Amino acid sequence: MRPIDERILETMRDEGNMTPQALDEFDVAAANYARDRLSEMARYGLVERLSRGLYRLRPEGEAFLDEDLDAAELDATE
Repeated sequence: MRPIDERILETMRDEGNMTPQALDEFDVAAANYARDRLSEMARYGLVERLSRGLYRLRPEGEAFLDEDLDAAELDATE
């Protein structure tokens, strides 16, 4: 996890499903960087890719934000 990841997850919790471009428009992260971070967080189950470029916050992402889940305990999927 990187510091920006929490801000991305918080924005998704507040605003709903997001694209990298939307995160850029919300001044959270540049679209290319947001795309990389969302892809990485999807590998760890914090967000879910709904379709090309569209992501949703998963319960694990909510638990992380609520400090009920330590991201270090998550395993990446291929």
